[in-house]
Amino acid sequence: MSEIRVLCISSAVKGQAFLRELKRQGCNVVLLTEERYRDDPDWPYDAIDNIVYMPSLFRKQDVMTQVGYMCRGWNIDLILPLDDYEVEMAASLREHLRMPGMGETAARFFRDKLAMRMRARELNIAVPEFTSVFNYDTLRAFMERVAPPYLLKPRSEAGAMGIKRCESTEQVWRWLNQLGDNQANYLLEQFVPSDVFHVDSIVWHGQILFSVASGYSRPPLTVSHGGGVFSTSILPRDAPETRALLEMNARTLAALGMTKLGAKSSLVGTAGEIQHFDVGSVEKTFGYQLSGATHLEILRGQADGQLQFLECAARVGGANISDMIECGTGINPWTEWARIELAQLRGETYSLPTARNDYAGILVCLARQEWPDLTSYDAPEVVWRMHKPYHAGLIATSPDHARVQVLLNEYVDRFAQDFLTTGKPLETARAN
Repeated sequence: MSEIRVLCISSAVKGQAFLRELKRQGCNVVLLTEERYRDDPDWPYDAIDNIVYMPSLFRKQDVMTQVGYMCRGWNIDLILPLDDYEVEMAASLREHLRMPGMGETAARFFRDKLAMRMRARELNIAVPEFTSVFNYDTLRAFMERVAPPYLLKPRSEAGAMGIKRCESTEQVWRWLNQLGDNQANYLLEQFVPSDVFHVDSIVWHGQILFSVASGYSRPPLTVSHGGGVFSTSILPRDAPETRALLEMNARTLAALGMTKLGAKSSLVGTAGEIQHFDVGSVEKTFGYQLSGATHLEILRGQADGQLQFLECAARVGGANISDMIECGTGINPWTEWARIELAQLRGETYSLPTARNDYAGILVCLARQEWPDLTSYDAPEVVWRMHKPYHAGLIATSPDHARVQVLLNEYVDRFAQDFLTTGKPLETARAN
């Protein structure tokens, strides 16, 4: 096969390991990004053959025109998004250029928070009470039936950006009035006090090859809107809650069309043990099997302990979660995603590297200092330190889950004292 040209699209500086793996395998790597990241030192320039800058990647017709112009001189074999925002854009470009990969209908279930909730509910996966806000009679009926507080959520933002907590129906109407014609791009959901978990997976031809379950120390929404230290860590592999989370992950990925539907699905935990269970029969199938990386978030209600689906993305988890996973298991989700995409294109088989069974946890916060000094955080288990202006972060790893928790609990208080500052929550990461 001749040289493969891969177009990577990103409105954030990330995916360095992904870009390096593409180049290592002989690809011609083209990066489409925004002007604000021109000459950013964190891009792996040695792994990128061409960079095309645009004022914004969120003006769909402009991006379509730019990529169409690029195609006059280049044959592009793959289009891959590096950030959550580009999942839909990449899907639209694939449809437009008739290229392989996730199309617009499939992408909806991994970007549109309303679409993914409706799909999950249709297939009997528990979700918090929610409604669209298209019709006011439907909205009134929902608020009469479901007690506040509520969360007014953008359907296509990333993470906790743009979410508004409403303590009453009056607050809901005030926010909708401010949103004006943009309100149809939101949904309303009952706020359920919960612990929040995430499961990060690698999928090959509709089968989950790798999943690791982790738990946030505080819900990301709380950290994003109230400030504090972000922390998550890999859960004990033999814990009942871990098995429940992995099974819910498998059922949800099947419901959203990422994995095989109506069949037995094999699930490989990070301990390397293969277990089988029925993901349930589904009447509607999508006619294809997807491959790649996923990041799914799950709530556990503090009142009843029930697991509920929160959201799912068809990309590598953010907030350096991929670094934590690599430190604990030896599996880099970015690298494996690149390997999977190329194996599919070349018609080759893909095999997952052997995973380690260690544990890892990460701490990250906004810092008062431009370059925080982390040298005093010198436990031998600390294997990674963040190098990013006005941020402090580290990863600790150990074969002993309890040791990781001891370090995280000690260091989170020190982070708060030594570094922590707060900033106004971002409404969006989109460039205007």
